[in-house]
Amino acid sequence: MVTSSAEIAPAEVAAHYDDLDYFYRDVWGEHVHHGLWLRGDESREEAVRQLVQLVAEEARVAPGARVCDIGCGYGATARMLATEFRADVTAITLSEAQHTFALASHATDAHPVSYLLADWLTNDLPPESFDAAIAIESSEHMPDLAAFFRQAYRVLRPGGRLVVCAWLSANAPSARAERWLLEPICREGRMPQMGTVADYHRIGAAAGFPTPNHRDLTPQVARTWPTIARVFARKLLSRPVYLRFLFTRHARNRIFALTIFRIWLAYRTGAMRYGVLTFTK
Repeated sequence: MVTSSAEIAPAEVAAHYDDLDYFYRDVWGEHVHHGLWLRGDESREEAVRQLVQLVAEEARVAPGARVCDIGCGYGATARMLATEFRADVTAITLSEAQHTFALASHATDAHPVSYLLADWLTNDLPPESFDAAIAIESSEHMPDLAAFFRQAYRVLRPGGRLVVCAWLSANAPSARAERWLLEPICREGRMPQMGTVADYHRIGAAAGFPTPNHRDLTPQVARTWPTIARVFARKLLSRPVYLRFLFTRHARNRIFALTIFRIWLAYRTGAMRYGVLTFTK
């Protein structure tokens, strides 16, 4: 388990996304997560949808299924599950900016989503109230990964499935990779830790989940970062707001511009992996 050298509280995670709100939406769009390239010639928009489709298949989302989207971002995944899979979706985010955008975006949807501005670790959702829970790149932001799993176990019905898409550390990263890539990625990306597959197995088991199914998707998702880096570089050259932000001293999260390139290098060197883990209660 690689851990951030700085303590990261939920409020700092929320501030990270609030502070970078404009840039996340301008660079990433509404799906703030990796894309999944299956053929190799997909657009990024197609690739991010393909990751959601894979998650829906792993979670066995069907019409009428009760689904909880943990760390829902701007709500794009939740809306896709509601409109295309006809699921009954509850979505949670810590970020006020994301919550506001999600509420505005679903105002005219035929299959509305219930959006909550809340901390997953202290949620008061009813026990055994969901058929599935998904966490697409949000478990890394939890200061207590054990509590993340305990809450998921609590709200899932027996037989319910938890699908976690996670940024993962390689099993034995070099000291140099941990010092210059993985630990800074955690600290700058406001992630208290980056676990290995074994860490997720162990912590999930302690919460009551049997050994999960694990799929390593690193080769299929890694091109997200050169794509993002190119978009970011173009924006930097064409939009003055980017340069102003980078040179504003009080903008604590401007360092994430550098983190983009650290993540790209971490994938290229094998220090970082990407996995989809499916747990069944």
